[in-house]
Amino acid sequence: MRYRGWMLTVVIETLNDEEALAATLAALVPAAVEGLVCEVIVHDRGSSDATVAVGDQAGCTLVGPGGLGGGLTAARGTWLLLLEPGALPGEGWMEAVANHVGTQCRPARFSPARSRAVQVLRRLFGRAGPLADGVLVSKAEALSRYRPQGGLETVARGLRRRRLAAAIRPAPR
Repeated sequence: MRYRGWMLTVVIETLNDEEALAATLAALVPAAVEGLVCEVIVHDRGSSDATVAVGDQAGCTLVGPGGLGGGLTAARGTWLLLLEPGALPGEGWMEAVANHVGTQCRPARFSPARSRAVQVLRRLFGRAGPLADGVLVSKAEALSRYRPQGGLETVARGLRRRRLAAAIRPAPR
């Protein structure tokens, strides 16, 4: 399956997340091979570990502190998929994203993982952040919602999102 007519940019905001970033990037490789993902932007907020090296070696576009707005503006994709480092999209996610983008203009999110352990942890440790289930949003809407002081969370917070027919395993907290 080849994806045409639109492009998807994945955006990941990091801070000392080298292992989690590597896991998420590895999960995105099939989507890049299929042509769904055209680029990955890693916004590093000042990591002191090898996070930047992981992103660089994977061929990601790297933006540093204060550079996220410019990175979003320069993104090649017409749609953005905002993920936390360590998040792992589940089986069928590529088709769910392609179906949504082909028929909808509203933002979307993945369904929460059905794993019992994930459900228990979410109940114990409170609500997940606005990026926990991933956010699929048009570039135009993301740019209109972005505020430099809040990072990617300013884009995701308060969005009315449809639920995709695919699950995501959120990053461990």
